[in-house]
Amino acid sequence: MAKTIAEINEKIRKGKAVVVTAEEVIDIAKEKGVSRAAEEIDVVTTGTFGPMCGSGAFLNIGHSRPRIKLGGGKVYLNDVPVYAGMAAVDIFLGATAIPDDDPRNKFYPGDFNYGGGHVIEELVAGKDIRLTATAFGTDCYPRKKLETLINIKDINEAILFNLRNAYQNYNVAVNLSDKVIYTYMGVLKPNLGNAHYSTAGQLSPLLNDPYYKTIGVGTKIFLGGGVGYVAWNGTQHNPAALRGDNGVPRRGAGTLAVIGDLKQMKPEWLVGTSMLGYGCTLTVGIGVPIPILSEEVLRYTTVSDAGILAPIVDYSEAYSQMKPDILGEVSCAELKSGCIKVRGKDVPTGSLSSYPKAMEIAGTLKKWIEKGEFLLTEPVAPLPGVESGITFKPLKERPIGE
Repeated sequence: MAKTIAEINEKIRKGKAVVVTAEEVIDIAKEKGVSRAAEEIDVVTTGTFGPMCGSGAFLNIGHSRPRIKLGGGKVYLNDVPVYAGMAAVDIFLGATAIPDDDPRNKFYPGDFNYGGGHVIEELVAGKDIRLTATAFGTDCYPRKKLETLINIKDINEAILFNLRNAYQNYNVAVNLSDKVIYTYMGVLKPNLGNAHYSTAGQLSPLLNDPYYKTIGVGTKIFLGGGVGYVAWNGTQHNPAALRGDNGVPRRGAGTLAVIGDLKQMKPEWLVGTSMLGYGCTLTVGIGVPIPILSEEVLRYTTVSDAGILAPIVDYSEAYSQMKPDILGEVSCAELKSGCIKVRGKDVPTGSLSSYPKAMEIAGTLKKWIEKGEFLLTEPVAPLPGVESGITFKPLKERPIGE
């Protein structure tokens, strides 16, 4: 049994494609068997909704009269600094950027009430954003100061470009120390007081295609409530991570770099987020359709929470000091039960990722495809896989001046 994306797209155009979510396919395969399910199902939809720090937006604001060269100057959106070192009026807004006058962790733990992720959410919501800029002036760009309101409806381009999203598995964070710690995995209570995780588990895109058989450069996706594409493998892509017999990574592995038109997106799927004592980020909604090209591909999509193992990591020392130690492994099913055992102690769990929102994304993508509003794309290049030998390497620190 083999299908092509072209054949599946033809069925989508005719309204005859069979589309199910990554949650639904588990029971279907149990009832009918993998072989029959693979013959009947054309697309499996996935979804995830969680904090993704490797996110940001490129904006082109248009030229003022007289012209100003933002490159080399200082530029702010709602007092949040943006990167302007590209061209005259192109800027990049990072999700984790914060205002210069934010006290940060001076009064520990800092609140980090507002940052780049919040600006992106407000921009997508159609709110006016205050732009202030100073420049050094040139003969062709004489203006040295600009203060104005910009709106996503009026600027030329607004492009969401996220360098690292949709992590393929991730740590379960705990705290072995005797004090509260504040991390990007949330507030961790002392002496194994809680455990935090961030994954959609059986709905997560790359956990349903563990070897990147169908997801590659050019794959069309649900991104922030609109349509986007996989632009490249994400930063820290680590396909050589330890894997289970089912092919699913047991450590952080693959990542996606994604791109899309911010003007088509919605604020409920791009949410500015504050992490107490850590900083700001952006919570992003992503959904990836998996074309069922073979029985093998279908089998991978039947992965359940019980078959996904994640490492338990102490964020008070092992993580911060780059030690490889883990405290054990736990399944997503155990995490979702609300309690896990670590060193013989019952530890309550909490998720930074929303499973109900992930279900909504997978369901929305399913509806788009069933209505013929969303066709699949053929990847123009595969993501680097296990055979590539790519691993995520730590910084090689070298003394300067010797």
